[in-house]
Amino acid sequence: MTEVAIPRVELAPGYEVPRHIVGLWQLSAGHQRVPPSDESALAALEQYFEAGFDTFDCADIYTGVEEILGRFRTRLGARAATLKVHTKFVPDRAALATLDRRAVTATVDRSLRRLGAERLDLVQFAWWDYDVPGYVDAMGWLGELQAAGKIRLLGTTNFDVARLREMEQSGAVMAAHQVQYSLLDRRPQRYLAPYLDQQPGSMVCYGSLAGGFLTGSWLDKEEPDGAWANRSLTKYRLMIDEAGGWQRYQRLLAEVAEIARHYEVDAAQVASAWVLAQPHVAAVIVGMRGAQHLATADRAFSFSLTPEDRDRIHNLHKLHEGPRDDIFGLEREPAGPHAAIMWTDLNRRKAAQTE
Repeated sequence: MTEVAIPRVELAPGYEVPRHIVGLWQLSAGHQRVPPSDESALAALEQYFEAGFDTFDCADIYTGVEEILGRFRTRLGARAATLKVHTKFVPDRAALATLDRRAVTATVDRSLRRLGAERLDLVQFAWWDYDVPGYVDAMGWLGELQAAGKIRLLGTTNFDVARLREMEQSGAVMAAHQVQYSLLDRRPQRYLAPYLDQQPGSMVCYGSLAGGFLTGSWLDKEEPDGAWANRSLTKYRLMIDEAGGWQRYQRLLAEVAEIARHYEVDAAQVASAWVLAQPHVAAVIVGMRGAQHLATADRAFSFSLTPEDRDRIHNLHKLHEGPRDDIFGLEREPAGPHAAIMWTDLNRRKAAQTE
């Protein structure tokens, strides 16, 4: 068991989650060159669950992950009553133009079957191309499924503020917005936070450790050159460039590591704590591939950043603004390097693999 109590937060009345949610994209067969075995994944899930990290984040496009969680639910038996699973509804880019109510219902029903659940705890909706209309209708259809009892809470993934305002027309209540947020990527601070000053909902943030770049293991390292082990590292290496380049990143990491030494933690815990301290942030999603990091998973809650700590970081942030577009804007630029690493057809890829 963990030594530090894991704080929890309400995403909606009567629905609490730990401020660290366990992300499972690394279990996907499409993420790692050698994904973990099914048994080792189940064992790791149980260790996290028993330690109090009882909320897991997945998606319908994470190959095999909803199915693993379904088997985990069966393995837990009666203990599964406290298990919470957040999934995503991510239609392929090519399917957006023809998406209808029937397809949305079929996808939600598929997630229910895979997860072995009677109701989905949270469905986070994503849309690849704003030039294709339909996302307002799709959110409305998800709202109908919520009213029918198939979904408890609705949320979004990587929507910008202009589209969130449009989707208000659907009448659906969006409890959570999953966005990338880190010391390197402060776009939510500029756009989504002011929106949430006026609207209900909270942020659930991924990328707070920038795929591992915001950990002590990268301190004082030379700028690497070559292929990366997975797409996440490629993605966050690009974000380092957007935040001012390798030298500015190393200067920021050195400052974060110095703060971490004061609290006898790793830079990763400071990076996570910084995101958790931002307005409207309910939780961060920390990726899990095995149980090796569980022993230190609660250390982000063993200290609090002081105003002086935050000022030290802020002074470095003032040297470079970082990416200035709204949520996921860089990733939507058709000819841009960020968009080039996005797989926008994972449902089709999965279907091809099973043929």
